[in-house]
Amino acid sequence: MGKQSWKPGNMLYPVPAVLVTVADRAGKPNIFTVAWTGTVCSDPPMVSISVRPERYSHQMIEETGEFVINLTTRKLAYATDYCGVRSGRDTDKIKDMHLNLVSGQEVGAPLLAESPVNLECRVTDTLRLGTHDMYLAQVVAVHADEAFMDSSGRFVFDKAEPIAYSHGGYYLLGKKLGTFGYSVKRKK
Repeated sequence: MGKQSWKPGNMLYPVPAVLVTVADRAGKPNIFTVAWTGTVCSDPPMVSISVRPERYSHQMIEETGEFVINLTTRKLAYATDYCGVRSGRDTDKIKDMHLNLVSGQEVGAPLLAESPVNLECRVTDTLRLGTHDMYLAQVVAVHADEAFMDSSGRFVFDKAEPIAYSHGGYYLLGKKLGTFGYSVKRKK
C-alpha cells in the first residue's frame, strides 16, 4: 500500500459540526457553525471551540465570555451549513432558518431548542493561535432532549441522527460498532 506525502495540514476528520449560540452584552443573539471543537477535560468538564477573529460572533464571546454548543442532527444539517456560510452581520440567521432559542440556565447565551444536547459554556482561557482564537471553556450546564431518552433514562444519541463534517461534506453518523471496553470484555 503506497502513501502520498502532503504538506502539513489539518487532516483530523471527521469532526463534529456544531451550532454555537452567543449573545452580546445587550442580549442580541447570534448563531454560527463551528467544526473545530472538542473535549478538553472531564473533571472539570471542559471543551474548546476555535473561532476566526473576523467572525461576527467572535466579538460577542470576547464581550461576555460565554457561549452554548448545540449538537447537530440530520434535521439541522441545512441550518448548520447556512449558519456557517452566512454572517449575522448581514442577516438574522435564526429567523432565516426558523430556529427557536430558549434562555440558558447559567449563561446569557441562548440554547437552540431544536438541538438534542446543549452545553452551556463559560470561557476560562483564550489562546491566540494565528488564524483562529481557541476558547477553552468550562461546561456549566448540560441540557438533553427527553425525546432521545430510553426507558431507563439513558440518552440515546443515535436516535437524534447526529452529523459530522469532513472535507467540505456533512455526513450522517452510522450505527454503533461497540461500547467502551468491548475489545477486552470477557465473552459469555
